[in-house]
Amino acid sequence: MLTTLPLTTVIYVEASPPSLTDNVADLDRLKAALSTALPPQLAKQPLRSPFACLAKTAASFRSAGFKGWVVVQILSSHLELIDFFAEQPAFLLGLALDLGSTHLEASLIDLLTGRILARRTALNLQVEYGADILSRIHFADQDKGLKRLQQAVIKAINDLIKDLCQESAVRPETIYAVTVAGNTTMTHLLLGLSPHYLCREPYIPLVNAPDPLLAVEIGLRLHPQAKIWPFPSRGSYFGGDLIAGILATGLDQAEQTAMLIDVGTNAEVVLGSSDWLIACAGAAGPALEGGVAKMGMRAAPGAIEQVSIDRKDWQLCWRSIGDAAPVGICGSGLIDMVAELYLARIIDLRGKFQREFPGQSEKQRSFIKKHLLQREGETVFVLTQRVAISQTEIDAMIRSKAAMYAILETLINQVGVSFGELTQIHVAGAFGKHINPKQAITLGMLPDLPLTIFNPVGNTSLAGAEMLLLDCLLWERAKAICRRITYLELNVNQEFMLRFSGSRFIPHTDPGLFPSVPRFR
Repeated sequence: MLTTLPLTTVIYVEASPPSLTDNVADLDRLKAALSTALPPQLAKQPLRSPFACLAKTAASFRSAGFKGWVVVQILSSHLELIDFFAEQPAFLLGLALDLGSTHLEASLIDLLTGRILARRTALNLQVEYGADILSRIHFADQDKGLKRLQQAVIKAINDLIKDLCQESAVRPETIYAVTVAGNTTMTHLLLGLSPHYLCREPYIPLVNAPDPLLAVEIGLRLHPQAKIWPFPSRGSYFGGDLIAGILATGLDQAEQTAMLIDVGTNAEVVLGSSDWLIACAGAAGPALEGGVAKMGMRAAPGAIEQVSIDRKDWQLCWRSIGDAAPVGICGSGLIDMVAELYLARIIDLRGKFQREFPGQSEKQRSFIKKHLLQREGETVFVLTQRVAISQTEIDAMIRSKAAMYAILETLINQVGVSFGELTQIHVAGAFGKHINPKQAITLGMLPDLPLTIFNPVGNTSLAGAEMLLLDCLLWERAKAICRRITYLELNVNQEFMLRFSGSRFIPHTDPGLFPSVPRFR
């Protein structure tokens, strides 16, 4: 059993039946019995019964002989009685949702035990109206555009819920609570709120912290009284998915300074501890997700995720996700490949393909002849028959790695700490799951620190949503995190631009920052 109180729970109540000398109404009798059965932390909360379920709840209480299990939603200001069972239910379901711009990922969870019954990923159907956030904001301004975007994501979520329920042999109507972690734009589109001003100076959201709402109000097909708890945002570019990530990693309660890096559409970074939090976001994500290469793709089966060059025997080795036939290359594969090309001295410190290779062995000459080719008037490095990377794509990768390091360096300098003072760097998402930190250090993307400092933490957006579902106290903690964060705007930060310029070399214009990385002329 859980040791925390989920957002929706069941509590056993028992009351004496009414009589001529005890004429308390059925619902009032239920509330009185519940008030004495509540755990201490909820004892002073007002009790309410929504009109839509008042009659059913009271009638079920009477037909059960004035004893049984009442379903209670725990809100900040009050408790709501939304259902009643004569026998203890075998399960009570909740849904945690990572509302991504391209993919949705959700977990179906038993709120009584905390057990995850099923977890699935699905395409966000909004991609039909725009592959990126900015294009969707503009589409939302068109006639009925906002409605279409909302309907698309609602359909995707309902379909995902249906699949989760079929896998678990349950019905969607038995889901009582939903937590949603998404960026600010995605949260606006889910709720049918205009994102018009999110991309226009001074970049103000319509709302940062939406109150819990009924799922039926936006078209989700769940229990009629199921509520949605959308994670609060800090601003236009720092959404609820990052707040969920802070919860999941415990960064807001860390005793020593740590960092969270989450690479998606943007690279979003939080630095701090239990005493302070500072955050920023910048456009380093697309390249690191494979978005700069013709064969670039997200981390999925068939994506090349690891690349190495044996510089003794001059052999190229790679591995694809799921050991499937290679169909493209993801961000971690790109990082590996560019780092290996540098170490093999096939590209120079600017990331440019070398024109001359002095002192080559026969094996090296054969390797270069096989893999470094001219296609359509451009030099490319060929990994497989289908996957090759051009100079243009390497240049884009260098810009992305420079942006990443400049973001990290600007952030830590803003508060006067050094990379060496960090006790942990949490690296989130598919990027964190597949990346080889050593290769990222070689490129000058991540700071030159012991590899034990880097902690791959997976999907922290979903993990935070799962945590909130199972602990009602985290709702107020999430809102407190938002209030504590200082957000650093990089678009107008001159220090960031200077650091970006200095980071556009492998590993950096200042080799002293990367003592473990070989330096070639």
